[in-house]
Amino acid sequence: MNQPTAIPRHFASDNYAGICPEAWSALAEANRDHVAGYGEDTWTQHAADLIRELFETNCEVFFVFNGTAANSLALASMGQSYHSILCHETAHVETDECGAPEFFSNGMKVLQVAGPNGKIDPDGIERMVKKRSDVHYPKPRAVSITQATELGTVYSVGEVKAIWAKAKQFGLKLHMDGARFANAVASLGVAPKEITWQAGVDVLCFGGTKNGTHVGDAVVFFNRELAHEFDYRCKQSGQLASKMRFLSAPWVGMLKDGAWLRHAAHANAMAQLLHELLRDISEVKILFPRQANAVFAELPPHVIVALRQVGWKFYTFIGQGGCRFMCAWDTCEEDVRRFAGDVKRLLVEAPKEISQSAPNHRKL
Repeated sequence: MNQPTAIPRHFASDNYAGICPEAWSALAEANRDHVAGYGEDTWTQHAADLIRELFETNCEVFFVFNGTAANSLALASMGQSYHSILCHETAHVETDECGAPEFFSNGMKVLQVAGPNGKIDPDGIERMVKKRSDVHYPKPRAVSITQATELGTVYSVGEVKAIWAKAKQFGLKLHMDGARFANAVASLGVAPKEITWQAGVDVLCFGGTKNGTHVGDAVVFFNRELAHEFDYRCKQSGQLASKMRFLSAPWVGMLKDGAWLRHAAHANAMAQLLHELLRDISEVKILFPRQANAVFAELPPHVIVALRQVGWKFYTFIGQGGCRFMCAWDTCEEDVRRFAGDVKRLLVEAPKEISQSAPNHRKL
């Protein structure tokens, strides 16, 4: 059997990509000398100030190690253990965080809301709130939306405001999981404030890892009252880094000259190219609109197996034949065209009776 071909870049996840030059340079600079620990350093202060400048408001900013911690702790700050969180049925906080939101909130239940293309239907919020009002039901307290969504789509400014209107009507807080927030901003071409605090978002979990940093997400409280004692939550949950500058310094590198948005726009452009190349193949079915840096497509099972056998990595978790192809800040046009070329070639060459026992991964 032939050995898999070595592929320098994959389409499994933007988490596969390395650290972008701007973040790497800032890390190296932050490593030159001794500085204060636990966030009492100039790097962390500068990064927080840059985020405030980016959103054009006086928000509270905290840096944590990853998105799971960011989402879970932010949601925990929104209610009590007897409350519930409304999110889309495909939301990462429901399907891929191992119960962390419930764990860190001491029991807030996550309840699912349906909606097309990974987006919450605002009317679904009302249905869940009015479903029951007795003391035996975990009282809805917050709504969580993902921007960009787990299916690669993007909420428009109007869509976010429509969800906010429903949330406000029933006294609910609005949380945004922004693991790929940069890709959403690049897609929409709007100021970050327009799809966050101006659209009613109380807290944003601003992802850096998928956009080129090595580790670390920012929890941005536009509703500053919710940030009360959040530093204690971070410490108790093991999220207060002693050498905090190594979480915050890459943000300085990413934000000061706009690299965060350039990298996101590039990843989106590579996904658009992949979408166009796959769309033109009759045996391939595009599953969802391409609006950020992901393409979801249905391929014949034998082609999925054959692609993996020649070395490509990607995830399949959208039903039989459903694949997600994710582009990153370092994805090249050559990567995209090579992959699409292999799809075309293997549609002809790969035997259809090939084993279909391909792994079904679920890490977003």
